[in-house]
Amino acid sequence: MNKSLRSIISTLTLGLIITTIQAQNYPNRAIRILIPFTVGSAADVIARAIEPALRDRLGQAIVIDNRGGAGGNIAAELAAKSVPDGYTLMMGTIGTHAINLSLYSKLNYHPITSFTPITKVGDSPNILVVNPSVPAKTVKELIQIAKNKPGILNYGTSGSGTSVHLSAELFNNMAKVKTIHVPFKGAAEALTALISGQTDLMFASMSSAIPMIKANRLRPLGVTSPTRTAALPEIPTISEAGLPGFNAVAWYGLVGPAGLPIAIVSALNKAMLDCLAQPDVKARLANSGVETVPGNSEEFRKLIESEIPKWAAVVKASGAKAD
Repeated sequence: MNKSLRSIISTLTLGLIITTIQAQNYPNRAIRILIPFTVGSAADVIARAIEPALRDRLGQAIVIDNRGGAGGNIAAELAAKSVPDGYTLMMGTIGTHAINLSLYSKLNYHPITSFTPITKVGDSPNILVVNPSVPAKTVKELIQIAKNKPGILNYGTSGSGTSVHLSAELFNNMAKVKTIHVPFKGAAEALTALISGQTDLMFASMSSAIPMIKANRLRPLGVTSPTRTAALPEIPTISEAGLPGFNAVAWYGLVGPAGLPIAIVSALNKAMLDCLAQPDVKARLANSGVETVPGNSEEFRKLIESEIPKWAAVVKASGAKAD
């Protein structure tokens, strides 16, 4: 064996030993979870609901780091390019890990090859809400208004490429109506605009909309899931309320950069599953309209792989493009 080959083998062996030691000692400092949207967004609410339990189980501080912008791509790119040591993670979403690949002409990351899935966290339908000044009391009435006055109604979103954006585009396509997209920097800004009457309607995340609905500041017309949600069981689905077959459910899950050691993935997966099994965590998420659906890394990877072509078809049919 020549010197060059021995050197390569020694370097690889040393790297493996260091990685193994790091994984065995994991975690020994604070862990950062990047949130691809602003404070108050569904991803943010979910992460903050889980954070206390995850901190207790891992024995280290959990830092929630909101990096909103570009439909979640800013945080996703940052997470993808981070060191795969388990100290920078991300709350992945249907936008960053399924929709954006077909919505944007160029991404500086790939939802499969740039990440290590850890676990899916849960599903959450969006909910169609309108400003109380809009006369529609039902989905059918809203569709009729939109047909009578094409282009008059507008809808706000937390940014191009988000599930709330694509839900609205799917609605336009299926109902054969035209409503105008008004993107904002985040969910809080979009909701503020809707409440103040600057916009007419929104396919809001359940977590951000429920408090406004309960305060009678927004009128709910329907949820985007195929079945009603336990958080608002009295609200019909959009499918049953006037647009049969409508289905657009957002999902969320924890990911790390590609190359995350198996031992660290296993430790994080176990900690997350323990957190998501806790009654108080499940209750907090349920109150925000999130149904916990945890699993292993491979199950989450398969979900992402299946969702990419599904939403590519929706993007193509809607004609939506973010750039």
